[in-house]
Amino acid sequence: MDSNSEVSNSKLSNSELLAEITNRITTNPRNRITFAEYMDLVLYHPQHGYYSQKAENLGKKGDFFTSVHLGSDFGEMLAVQFTQMWEILGKPKPFSLVELGAGQGYLAADILKYLQQHHPDFFAVLEYSIVEKSPGLRQNQQQRLQEFAVRWCQLEDLLPNTITGCFFSNELFDALPVHQFTVSEGEIKEIYVTTAVPESYNRSQNQLDNQFNNPLQEITDTLSTPQIKEYFQMLDVDMTTYPDEYRSEVNLNALHVLSAIADKLHRGYLLTIDYGYPENRYYNPRRSQGTLQCYWQHQRHNNPYINIGKQDITAHIDFTALEIWGDRCGLNKTGFTQQGLFLMALGLGKRISELSYTYKSVPELIKRRDSLQQLLDPLGLGGFGVLIQNKGLSETEKNQPLQGFYEPQLA
Repeated sequence: MDSNSEVSNSKLSNSELLAEITNRITTNPRNRITFAEYMDLVLYHPQHGYYSQKAENLGKKGDFFTSVHLGSDFGEMLAVQFTQMWEILGKPKPFSLVELGAGQGYLAADILKYLQQHHPDFFAVLEYSIVEKSPGLRQNQQQRLQEFAVRWCQLEDLLPNTITGCFFSNELFDALPVHQFTVSEGEIKEIYVTTAVPESYNRSQNQLDNQFNNPLQEITDTLSTPQIKEYFQMLDVDMTTYPDEYRSEVNLNALHVLSAIADKLHRGYLLTIDYGYPENRYYNPRRSQGTLQCYWQHQRHNNPYINIGKQDITAHIDFTALEIWGDRCGLNKTGFTQQGLFLMALGLGKRISELSYTYKSVPELIKRRDSLQQLLDPLGLGGFGVLIQNKGLSETEKNQPLQGFYEPQLA
């Protein structure tokens, strides 16, 4: 497996986590686990997973940064959109905001502070909940949000058909564990992780980096679940026609999360911001090695078997799958756009045009302008997808366009 040379030479690993993974493999009757199980362990193990070990080290000083780490503007623009959603729904009391995967809590703080200062009537009826799997990140959030009335829960804690408001996430779905597969002689084969490769199995075409005696190996075999084939049937993609050694991912967990949200949402919206592609770009035969990528100290590479528990692992989102599955679950598509256009429509362009009136220091002005431009850059964060879906809205409510989908205005 190719990887950045500097990253490949790193001996960083987590012996306790590696022992847990090895035990999970050896106690499995078939001496293997799916890649999705492996990814879940290395990211979300409660003691040794990446999001528990490195909860304090996300951002510019860590392995990667998101829109949230560029200042409060991103959260404030979302707050503008949430306010309009509340108004469209007739200003319900309460209005629930449910953030899925809240990172270090910066986004929640920016949203709540802005609403408290600029929309006190909305803030007064707001119920803010955070769904967070990582104990380490949850602790960070609780410390950062002490001044606000925030509830922490899991999706399963919410009663069916009870939420009026908006579920939302920023770069959550890309971090959900994915199944990996490859095409071999017209068949879809799943990629598994094991510690020993029996002669009856074929090694994956992508061999693992064993330079530092990493015991993990990849093998390919029949699919672990029929849901993978059903996924491609849903997308109307015939993977058997793809070339041998084609490799990519299937995010079944994203569909499970959508189903759970649709079950809990009575009336309102789901807003998803993430990087990804529509189906025809995601499963393009020319993208023969998929979209899986790892981040370590702001270096990107494609080897998930080094720096175990100390690097982030992500895969791009198939937005077509979210739309089709959402429709099956009762989540109607409101709109889809790019983050840069979305934020411009919500007023970020006006903020940029007014910077020269609010900053007297040239270095501060340049730094501030650079941060805002990064949010809009179509080759970076500005190119992220913004998908909004709805449930339970009347025809009148559906016909009221959301501000984030207006044609952007500079001033």
